[in-house]
Amino acid sequence: MSRNGGTLQAAAEATEVGNPAVNIGIFAAFVAVTLVIVFRASKNNRTAADYYAGGRSFTGPQNGTAIAGDYLSAASFLGIAGAIAVNGYDGFMYSIGFLVAWLVALLLVAELLRNTGKFTMADVLSFRLKQRPVRMAAALATLAVVFFYLLAQMAGAGGLVALLLGISSAAGQSLVVAVVGALMILYVLVGGMKGTTWVQIIKAVLLIAGAAVMTVWVLAKFGFNLSDVMQGAVDRFGEGGEALIEPGKQYGASALTKLNFLSLALALVLGTAGLPHVLMRFYTVPTAKEARRSVVWAIWLIGIFYLFTLVLGYGAGALVGADTILAAPGGVNSAAPLLAFALGGEILLGIIAAVAFATILAVVAGLTITAAASFAHDIYASVLKHGEVNPDGEVRVARITVVVIGILAIVGGIFAQGQNIAFLVALAFAVAASANLPTILYSLFWKKFNTTGALWSMYGGLISCIVLIALSPVVSGKVGPDGASLSMIKDTSVDFSVFPLENPGIVSIPLAFLLGWIGTQLGRRDESPEKFAEMEVRSLTGAGSEKAVLHH
Repeated sequence: MSRNGGTLQAAAEATEVGNPAVNIGIFAAFVAVTLVIVFRASKNNRTAADYYAGGRSFTGPQNGTAIAGDYLSAASFLGIAGAIAVNGYDGFMYSIGFLVAWLVALLLVAELLRNTGKFTMADVLSFRLKQRPVRMAAALATLAVVFFYLLAQMAGAGGLVALLLGISSAAGQSLVVAVVGALMILYVLVGGMKGTTWVQIIKAVLLIAGAAVMTVWVLAKFGFNLSDVMQGAVDRFGEGGEALIEPGKQYGASALTKLNFLSLALALVLGTAGLPHVLMRFYTVPTAKEARRSVVWAIWLIGIFYLFTLVLGYGAGALVGADTILAAPGGVNSAAPLLAFALGGEILLGIIAAVAFATILAVVAGLTITAAASFAHDIYASVLKHGEVNPDGEVRVARITVVVIGILAIVGGIFAQGQNIAFLVALAFAVAASANLPTILYSLFWKKFNTTGALWSMYGGLISCIVLIALSPVVSGKVGPDGASLSMIKDTSVDFSVFPLENPGIVSIPLAFLLGWIGTQLGRRDESPEKFAEMEVRSLTGAGSEKAVLHH
């Protein structure tokens, strides 16, 4: 009892000692600098290609850094470090899953998507199929992925505030969610893809540099010996600490937890290649070669960062302790900030706090412009207006969409406070892998694929994924050892969890592939051999894609 009391007191002291004024000051400086850059970038936003794709003016290394910025969200920095601190080896599996996912994106989709030379994922999917129904399905799938991802980031912003700024009231956290949302709307409204990309690049550099400094600092405390860092975490954990350096602490208890891990891994590894805000990044470079280079740069930067998380996670376990982390406001997500405070006091905590905020801000900006482009370009211009709309009108609708999505994200983020952020991110990955990836692969590689197959695959994957999540223990019926609810619905008497797994990937992803095949076999043959041949040549060589860009 006294041990728990001591850790709670330590956590409380940590949050009080971190100076909110320092945190806010450093964060305000970051916002001021990036706003100046966004306003300067916005002066070149003359066409739809400028607004959606940054005028395709970014080099491979620049775009690769921006992709890393897009990909390394609050879940990567805060969630994975915390998962490793508390669950050890099993927490590091998230890092490996997220990194391996990039190889799927590089090998299967990056260059081929870039060569089709458009603005959104739906452009690729509707290239040789019926435009309107396919665009509608792709846009709805994109909006679903973006919404769940946005919820996670906004909820993360509210939850972090409790630790970083010493705000514990629900009203105070709601205000911060609103401020983050308003800043996001301003970035995207003014800067478009060009401004958003520069924010991503700055944030990626800051995040990787901050993580590098903390990693070297932790290693220096343990004589630059990773084994000593891990042993420190084991010793600090106390009884049962050996489980931190062995597989199975979180996912090895039973056959069900192992299946759960397999399902989560499938969603993480296949989800990246279907994430619309990552796919959209491939359109900001001038050539397919630069698209390839950008993915290689992204893999290096992301890979190095995830190696840092191994040291940060075990370092937090050794220097802060799992009990203290779990007892702090923000729970598992507070591992990295508490480690920063343990290493360098309130200044380092302030810098890491600002970087964490910058991370959330940059990711939500990237997500918002993706959703806006999808709605304005696919639903408004192509479905509602039958393609007869001038680019200025389309960009105007995109800007209105940004405001609407921003407001929805703020409201959703306020309601999602206290929810499991990792679950919301994993859900976005599962939706992307179920609704988008099968259709993308079939479109690029299967000659007989038709509109019916595309619609069955997208809607089937999307609906099955969301229904299975709703019926899973994540939403209702999961109870901890102390009898408290671990689900989104806190009332333990409510239990409609008939699907036992927490992530639906292992069911919904193969189902979407199967539905795409069945739909194609049963549907009317509407595919055009000429169109497939044109798409194949264009995707493999890039020939003709520049003409499509000019046409747009």
